[in-house]
Amino acid sequence: MTRPCPACGAANAEDEDFCGSCGTYLGWSSRRSARPEPPAPEPAPEPAPAPEPGPSPTRRPEPEQEPQREPEPESRPEPEPEPRPAPAPRRAPAPVRPARPASPEPPAHDEPVVAVRPGVPIAARPTVRPAAVNDEPDGAPCPSCGTTNRPGRTFCRSCAAPLNPRAQAAALPWWRTRWPFNRRVRAGSGRLLRGSLIALVIAGLLVAGFLLVPAGRYVIEDVRDKLGGTGEISPAHVSADAAAPGHPAKAAVDSVTNTYWGAPKLGDSLTADFEDPFRLVGVTVHTGVSTKPEVFQTGARPTKADLFIKTEDGKIHEKTMTLADKPGEQTLRTGISDVVSIRFVVREAAGQEDGRPIALGEIEYFKRT
Repeated sequence: MTRPCPACGAANAEDEDFCGSCGTYLGWSSRRSARPEPPAPEPAPEPAPAPEPGPSPTRRPEPEQEPQREPEPESRPEPEPEPRPAPAPRRAPAPVRPARPASPEPPAHDEPVVAVRPGVPIAARPTVRPAAVNDEPDGAPCPSCGTTNRPGRTFCRSCAAPLNPRAQAAALPWWRTRWPFNRRVRAGSGRLLRGSLIALVIAGLLVAGFLLVPAGRYVIEDVRDKLGGTGEISPAHVSADAAAPGHPAKAAVDSVTNTYWGAPKLGDSLTADFEDPFRLVGVTVHTGVSTKPEVFQTGARPTKADLFIKTEDGKIHEKTMTLADKPGEQTLRTGISDVVSIRFVVREAAGQEDGRPIALGEIEYFKRT
């Protein structure tokens, strides 16, 4: 037996609640409505009335009704007290019976007392039992409730959920949500433009990376020089083009300022060679024959010099150092990696009267630790 759908007219089985074609609710099936109701429980028997105490086991008869007449107030007897009933055994609660009138002679205008119908017990609610589902081995189970459905159905016969839901499209990558990649084109229109833009962007990134890598490396190394520690490094060998008598080249790296290397003329140089390559952070120079001001003015001292710094790959970095004409240390920051030798060339000097040599009291080299 089949049930037509009220919306689309498709035929459905009798035990199906939803249409298999459009999912419309069909209502309760006749098979489920024809299920036998559980029997109602029988009412509890009414308890017997308890015997009334008194001198006689027989009950006192009630007086018969007399013709209506006016009662005399003087001769009206007083009502007798109602005897107390004996305590009844504990049983199931019974319906309450109406109380009798206190007067043995009820008024004539009232209706006669009639029997009261006992209370009708309320039937218990039927227990709802799950209905047996006819398994259909050839059908596919519902993905939502698991009910088996026959082949060809679009919606579940129990919960109306779609039996063959459409697969959700995969999420697009983030770059497909940006212009111009988010455009939807037809028949290849715009693909050449997008390809050209992608090629230009890649080429620009390559050029920028090639140009900015040295600058970026320099910035990183400079930050490390400023944040990291420094330490003095002594050269493995020191030599000079020329030296005044008693003032050799080693006097410029002996860690004291009361001795000095004396350059006979401008253009003379002092070269320091190092055993291992290192990161040269800076060079500190002490000029003059002494650090005392009154003695400093008695000798010649350099005021400008050039530094030629050679690295491990053979490249030479040139730095110019301008020196103040006063005693004390003066520092030049360099920031050059893989240094193997440094040449100090005197370019200008002060106080060269009477052929006095140009005094370089001390030169110190600092590396990054």
